[in-house]
Amino acid sequence: MQTVVLGTSGTTPQDVIDVARHGARVELSTEAVQALAAARGVIDALAAKPEPVYGVSTGFGALATRHIGHELRAQLQRNIVRSHAAGMGPRVEREVVRALMFLRLKTLASGHTGVRPEVAQTMADVLNAGITPVVHEYGSLGCSGDLAPLSHCALALMGEGDAEGPDGVVKPAGELLAAHGIAPVELKEKEGLALLNGTDGMLGMLIMALADLDTLYKSADITAALSLEALLGTEKVLEPELHAIRPHPGQAASAANMLVVLKGSELTGHFQSGEAPRVQDAYSVRCAPQVAGAGRDTMAHARLVAERELAAAVDNPVVLPDGRVASNGNFHGAPVAYVLDFLAIAAADLGSIAERRTDRLLDKNRSHGLPPFLAEDAGVDSGLMIAQYTQAALVSEMKRLAVPASADSIPSSAMQEDHVSMGWSAARKLRTAIGNLNRIIAVELYAATRGIELRTGLTPAPASRAAIDALRAAGVQGPGPDRFLAPDLAAADTFVREGRLLAAVEPVTGPLA
Repeated sequence: MQTVVLGTSGTTPQDVIDVARHGARVELSTEAVQALAAARGVIDALAAKPEPVYGVSTGFGALATRHIGHELRAQLQRNIVRSHAAGMGPRVEREVVRALMFLRLKTLASGHTGVRPEVAQTMADVLNAGITPVVHEYGSLGCSGDLAPLSHCALALMGEGDAEGPDGVVKPAGELLAAHGIAPVELKEKEGLALLNGTDGMLGMLIMALADLDTLYKSADITAALSLEALLGTEKVLEPELHAIRPHPGQAASAANMLVVLKGSELTGHFQSGEAPRVQDAYSVRCAPQVAGAGRDTMAHARLVAERELAAAVDNPVVLPDGRVASNGNFHGAPVAYVLDFLAIAAADLGSIAERRTDRLLDKNRSHGLPPFLAEDAGVDSGLMIAQYTQAALVSEMKRLAVPASADSIPSSAMQEDHVSMGWSAARKLRTAIGNLNRIIAVELYAATRGIELRTGLTPAPASRAAIDALRAAGVQGPGPDRFLAPDLAAADTFVREGRLLAAVEPVTGPLA
């Protein structure tokens, strides 16, 4: 099994994916353990002094004015975890919780939080045992970080609350810890606060979203190229010289992907011939690289933000290298929240343009010779009419999901936390949007491949042929009389989501950008 070693200087997106999705083991480096011990020494020294220090010997948030005596500090740390574990609603996905815990552990390992090494080691042990705390959909305002979700994770470290075992069965967390020989944590000064004060949930979902969107944007380039073929469009608009004079890198990459997919096609270049010649293809075909490219450039900015946040130590207060313990506002989720919303906007537009190409393929007045709705016997058969309805419904929902969460704020904690990021909400709706986008691209793939196969007498590009053959081998049927469509659409959805469309095409084209 792969092992990810955490040091003091952050981690990588691939490490997050490996731990969250593939169950990689987590280890703390010697450097990290030493940094944890050194920072803890600073906290212990402050805890021994009579002067109050926020997070060490005071209450929290709007209750920070109360000085807490030594005899109540352990109770204070337990209480903040218990009281903040106030989430409601459905459980969030296992991969999200694992990413959440791993990223919190990343910040602990930085040596800026002041927790003891054994607390960090217990979190690593819980991850390695495959124990996943039950975290709920609602409870985070994205400031101070993802408080409620992280509190549910911290509660499990204390042996309280519920968690899912490696067998997928939910049990009391204390039972699962005992079954794996893990002793519950008894929290000391500042440790409860340090376990729940970060942007880890929204950041984990951002990193996984970027990985999913990387596959989807390449898949969308392929389906756009297939639609262009099925519509007998022109590949001339994809020539690199045209994109060099508007030097957006994402646009150039998307056009290059489409061009290499179309290489060797006999279906392209017919746009000025036939009964309905065109001077130009419609925008949804001709401007595909511009729209997909803008989304790619948005992803590039989001990756930059994610990389910066991965290098960060987010907590309040923090232990600085000079020994000071300083309050700060670095837990505010705005940088992450904004790009999560940007990605939802870009994804909605990519879904919208894909749906317009599908609609064009089904309309006999705009499909340049294809049968109505790609039906076997139009009138007797309805073809893909309602598949496009489903796609349109998904697009409509994506437009609603594109409304920014980060533009909202709702005051909390008796107006102490009077401006919040809503980054967790932005991340949750982006996950829904990505699932919808995958389905939209799958419907376009289903329609475009059928359209190509109905162009008898013309040979598609080798890459297109490879995509069609792989899709058919996956059980997605081609042209023919009406049949139960839902299984075909579900299989196409899985085919795209698992990266099998890319896997079919890239041996022909080489790696897509």
